[in-house]
Amino acid sequence: MIYKALFFFKRHGVTSFLILAWLIFSLLYISNFIVVQEAKGKTFSSIDEIPYNRVGLLLGTSKYRKVGTLNLYYKYRIDAAVKLFRAGKIDYIIVSGDNRKVDYNEPQTMLNDLLAHGIPREKIFMDHAGFRTLDSVIRANKVFGLNSFTVISQKFHNERAIYIAENHGLKIIGFNTQDVNKGYGYKTNMREKMARVKVILDIAFGKQPKFLGEAIAVE
Repeated sequence: MIYKALFFFKRHGVTSFLILAWLIFSLLYISNFIVVQEAKGKTFSSIDEIPYNRVGLLLGTSKYRKVGTLNLYYKYRIDAAVKLFRAGKIDYIIVSGDNRKVDYNEPQTMLNDLLAHGIPREKIFMDHAGFRTLDSVIRANKVFGLNSFTVISQKFHNERAIYIAENHGLKIIGFNTQDVNKGYGYKTNMREKMARVKVILDIAFGKQPKFLGEAIAVE
């Protein structure tokens, strides 16, 4: 009798695990499919092909990795913003990132590096409350008054930003920066799968930026 009970619970546990695994896989797959479909035809990897937009929204990340080396995600985003500006595909750049800590300021770091590449200071605007992609995209509209703009990041990031924008009535396009190799970006790619699930839930529940604030005219 005892053996029969143990067998039942063991079988029940395996079945529950398989159901849970199937649900998680389905959620990841569906979320990714929705985000990709929303952004289809709205991201560009070629300077020649991307349409003009007055403003580019440069999404922030840390300049350095935890091991102290330069973060290639960051480097490639800066390079892409400079290329767009020099090619006349954008006239202004909003640098949007995290500035929650005294010793960590993504917008200021991006500003410094854009200036070092010769971008005029009056062409750069700073968004210090871009804590998440959702905050950056919605603040571009609510604070900076933009209904359309070019988001600048890696393709996977642009796709998620476009999904957010489309669900807030904004029409944006993405310029895909150079990507990293699979080994370098393994952890980021894993996090992105969960981020796509979260963004679906954020939109469903009407998530808003942590801060808004006074309007800033980009001109």
